[in-house]
Amino acid sequence: MKHLKKPIIVLVPYPAQGHVSPMQKLAWAFLGHGYEAVIVVPQFIHRQIMVHTDHEIKWVALPDGLAHEQEEGESPDFFAIESAMENTMPTHLEGLLRKLSEDGDVACLIVDLLASWALQIADACGIPSAGFWPAMFATYLFIAAIPHMLRRGLISHTESWIWTGLPQQSGKFSLEAEVPAISTEDLPWLIGTDGARKGRFKFWKRNLERWSTLKWLLVNSFPDESKVEFANKLSSRVLPIGPICSGHELTKNVSLWEEDMSCLKWLAKQEEKSVVYISFGSWVSPIGEANLKNLALALEASGRPFIWVLRSTWRQCLPIGFLDSLVKQDRGRVVSWAPQNQILQHNNVACYITHCGWNSILEALQFQKKLLCYPVAGDQFVNCAYVVQVWRVGLKLHALEPTHVQQGLFSLIQDKDMDTRLRKLRHRIMGFAGNNNTGAFIFNTFLQDLNKASSTTTTLATTDTEDVLGAVTQGKIQD
Repeated sequence: MKHLKKPIIVLVPYPAQGHVSPMQKLAWAFLGHGYEAVIVVPQFIHRQIMVHTDHEIKWVALPDGLAHEQEEGESPDFFAIESAMENTMPTHLEGLLRKLSEDGDVACLIVDLLASWALQIADACGIPSAGFWPAMFATYLFIAAIPHMLRRGLISHTESWIWTGLPQQSGKFSLEAEVPAISTEDLPWLIGTDGARKGRFKFWKRNLERWSTLKWLLVNSFPDESKVEFANKLSSRVLPIGPICSGHELTKNVSLWEEDMSCLKWLAKQEEKSVVYISFGSWVSPIGEANLKNLALALEASGRPFIWVLRSTWRQCLPIGFLDSLVKQDRGRVVSWAPQNQILQHNNVACYITHCGWNSILEALQFQKKLLCYPVAGDQFVNCAYVVQVWRVGLKLHALEPTHVQQGLFSLIQDKDMDTRLRKLRHRIMGFAGNNNTGAFIFNTFLQDLNKASSTTTTLATTDTEDVLGAVTQGKIQD
């Protein structure tokens, strides 16, 4: 079928829930400005996404060599995904881009910075590219400061000619006076064993080298989140466009798991500002059997109603009889996955016990929910520092023991000044009209730059995009 086509934006997220969801929102924003949006994901999550999302955005699966792991019901680990992105997916993405570009359709490739492998493909195909950082900008600065940390001796250089990035000094440090200090043990790549930490540091260092050529960096954060001098030294033009408001806020966010909607009916029956919502996200490992038991005991002792997101495989760690008692008293719900956005905007929710993932924090701030923070890994420690020390809209839990949790909940809910700070912070983020005019203006500025850099803004296609995407999904386009 031959017809006038819209310019195409191809988006490449890192394949995890916390990255795919903001990339979908960004795709909606492009749709609202007359572009066609194509999101490219590995085969191992494509089937899950297609079950749970709309079809106005086109989703394309690239062969990844990991399908067998998905068939066994296990998601591939970090290093298996890294191998797929570096060794298997590039050829297939290049085939897709070259086919779409035959008639000048592709206006830009938007690349999650954790999927930096795709930037090289854009260069090879002669397509403009922009980076997308789905997290807080302050966490980007800690990655960008790796050379600075190496020079200061905060982290190690090499061990047997291998970059390690392991802490060489203990204690807290800060990049600048405006940035909260974090422990050298809480750097984003320090996850797992020493071997895993070294591998993750190598991953970040390789990404950092690839980012150096970026012209634009779109950030899913608000403009005055991190006003630091260090940002002015970056080569990319930093564009804080978050929280991304596409005009489709009521559209169901993409989810890799089935959301249990029944908890919303139960939530509607509770008293205003009485319910505690608990979720430690989708990507992090379980917080540990002892912590799960202690948190369950704390929630039981608090006497407050709650909704707890806890995958079924973790529930064996709960105290014996906990779930039976919960059902009998009708005092809470434990669900495998929840419609978080709808829960957080409900008036009956008082606060949120969170791991401090950035998407969760943004949603909580937009809906003015206080945060009880228990960061686990990665960027969560930096996010927590801003919530607790800079914005003062939450408290940090140093342990999940019953007394700590109960005291934290009491202090959080009773703090009326925190309510005022939350309201003011929401106005800073979203504007008084609640429509994030500042982020929208910055996004429009990027589109203007993109149009100047592009030879065309609309293209008469001689190939049907649907046919091309279908061919890639079926593995027909290899080069």
